[in-house]
Amino acid sequence: MDPYFQVAVLSQTENPQGLIWQAMHQDYSEQWVYNERVPHEKRAGELIVKHLLQGGRGHMGPFEHPCITFAVGYFPHSVMQQARTHRTGISFDCQSMRYTGKRICEVAKGEADVESVFYLRQPDLYADRQGKKYFYKEEQRQEDLMYCVENAKRYARAIKEGLAEEHARSLICFDIRQHFVVSFNMRSLMHFLDLRAKADAQPEIHNLCLKLLPYFQEWSPAVAEWYEKNRLGKARLAP
Repeated sequence: MDPYFQVAVLSQTENPQGLIWQAMHQDYSEQWVYNERVPHEKRAGELIVKHLLQGGRGHMGPFEHPCITFAVGYFPHSVMQQARTHRTGISFDCQSMRYTGKRICEVAKGEADVESVFYLRQPDLYADRQGKKYFYKEEQRQEDLMYCVENAKRYARAIKEGLAEEHARSLICFDIRQHFVVSFNMRSLMHFLDLRAKADAQPEIHNLCLKLLPYFQEWSPAVAEWYEKNRLGKARLAP
């Protein structure tokens, strides 16, 4: 995995399994759930797995109440492009290239590591969408890194010549690293993992899912354990 890739939690619903239990319980309780005693988090997890998830029941509505927000750092633009195609229950704010070109100019001046600003895959064996395999060589990668530096210099020159940032950004290599903030409810998080943690997902967004998963496990242990056993990597779309 790329050493620059970073994920951190900015905010999350406390006791999410208890909240899901409350939503589930209100569906069939005569009483106002606000006055109901909520099971402790571990027990709530056991109950929601039993009554909502096991046996393919597909009762996913209660999972829309708890939310978690991540700060995602240093992933390539292509990941943001793929990720934001999924909008239901997901919100994004992404680093704009209208205001954040300073780091590119720093690469041009040799003040920043080119790999901290631009992303290239490591030398390895890859396959295209038709399954055709090819090897990306170290020599090719070094040439591409040199191109990224030259690209940064062209961008810096354009800025110096008076071009607006939103004009000059059209010169930037496609896979510049971008930071973004993304919020999921628990249902949309599972749906996102269904789509992007599967075996044939592009490796960069697959790596993002691998970074998200430990936080899911810590935040909602019972649901995450059920998800790993029953859905992870199987390309089953969450209902």
